[in-house]
Parts: sequence; C-alpha cells; structure tokens
Amino acid sequence: MKTIINLILLMAFANSVTAQTFTETISKELTFEKVGVENTVLVANINGDVHVVGYEGTKVIVEVSKKITAKSQQRLEAGKREIQLGVVDRADTLIFYMQGGCNVFGKQDWKARNFGTRNKWTYNWEGDNHCDTKYDYKLDFTIKVPYTVNLVLSTINNGDISVENVNGTLKVENINGGIKLKNISREASATTINGKVDVEYAKNPDKPCRFYTLNGDINAWFQKGLTANMAFKSFNGEFFSNVSNLESLPAQIEKEGGDKGIKYTLSGNRFKIGSGGALLDFETFNGNVYLKEVASNN
Repeated sequence: MKTIINLILLMAFANSVTAQTFTETISKELTFEKVGVENTVLVANINGDVHVVGYEGTKVIVEVSKKITAKSQQRLEAGKREIQLGVVDRADTLIFYMQGGCNVFGKQDWKARNFGTRNKWTYNWEGDNHCDTKYDYKLDFTIKVPYTVNLVLSTINNGDISVENVNGTLKVENINGGIKLKNISREASATTINGKVDVEYAKNPDKPCRFYTLNGDINAWFQKGLTANMAFKSFNGEFFSNVSNLESLPAQIEKEGGDKGIKYTLSGNRFKIGSGGALLDFETFNGNVYLKEVASNN
C-alpha cells in the first residue's frame, strides 16, 4: 500500500514539474492614420488561430490569447519575456505578428525563404531550419476590423483561420489547419496544406479567385446566378456541383520557362458557368471540390 501511495505521489510530482503553463490576454486598439481603399490588416502567426470579423466601426480591435508551456520555471519565464505581440503601423496598413523566439519578422528581400508575404513583410527562415525554443508557445488572434478592410492572414501550426463579414480582398495562407471564409464578396486567395477550405460568398466575386488545399476538401458556396469561368485540378479528388449551366471549355496551353527551355502543358477541366466571367481556380491533391449555388437569405 505504501509503495502505491509513493508511486502516486511521484507521478503527481512529475506532472507538476512538466506542466509549467502561463496564459495572458493582450489587447490593442488602433486606427488607420491614412484612411482609404488600400487599408489592409496583415496578420502573420506561427502557432495558433487567426479569427477576423468585420464590423461597422473604424477601429482595429485586437485580442491575443498567449499561452506559454515549459518544463521548468526558468524556461517558462524566458517564454513569457520573449514571446510578444509585434505591431507595425504603416499608416494605411497595420501589421500584427508573433515577436520573439528564433524567427525574425520584417521586410525581407525576394531571396529570403518566407511565408505569407505582403510587400515583402514576412518571417525570415534563412538559417533557422533548426529553430527550437526551450518552451512551447501559442498565440490565438481575435480581431475586429472595419468591413471594407483588405486582409492578408497567415498561420502555420496548431491553428485555423476564419474570416467573416468582410468586403475587402483576401489573401489567406495556412499550413496545418483549415480556412473558413464566410459572408465575403470580393476576390480571394485561400491556400492550405493540411486542412479543408470553406468559402461562402454573400455576393459573387467579379475578379479572379484561387482556392487550394493539398490534403482536404474545398467547399465553395456562391449566390444563385453565378457567372464565371472555372478551372479544376486534382490528383485524387473529384468535382461536384449543383450548377446546371456548366459548359466545357477547350484545354489551355500553359508555358513555363526553365533551364532546359520552355515547358508546355495542357490544362483541362475548364468550364464556363453561365455567360462566363472572372476565373475561379480550384486545386487539390487529396480532396474533392464541392461548388454550390445557394439562394440569397435577403
């Protein structure tokens, strides 16, 4: 009996040693010094979610849930001190990023290996292939933005990206997580590696859009009466739609330059929806594409 009690106490002690956790909520409110159609919010995260919602106000309201986990108090203190919310105010553009650790964020040149670029603002991974902090960290972003703001959003691990009620343009990139865009109306680019892509348009776009996932499905809902050109490409996936007025288009020849000369490929699975229009480009590797027209709720 004494042996069992000692074992339980030992396990409890071991868990207390390994479970050093710190949580904090960081809040910011900013406004654009230069107000206009180019107003953009850029979020570059590494570990964690990014959730953005449009509203009628003029402020950009940011709330970040910060979590640090480490195996010792000393390492936990280092994480608390080093991992912060970085902010760059470019007058018409507001940039929020994970500051600290061993990844440097800033304005990089075109040769830098990067993720999530907007005017070269990105993380510089050059020389950091073995980036390994002595603690784990996670930042979850929740942001309210004016309806018309353009968004450039990215995260890499342990997080999804969602956008709702925004009328601006969207560029969204993830690696290990899904993407959900709801009640949008402008051109969008959404790409991820391991996750699904869900897109719901309140108003059909009139400029080119691209949606890509390597491992996952793409679900795209458009308003009734969609007119567009469409391209679909997949290795192991199929295309499904409730659109009845799909017309096949001729294969398109694509050129790509290289060391051995110009490479020509034929791009099939191209369609015209209705009278045609802006290109909707869908691509998966292991996943299906579901395109649906839905009746407006208005």
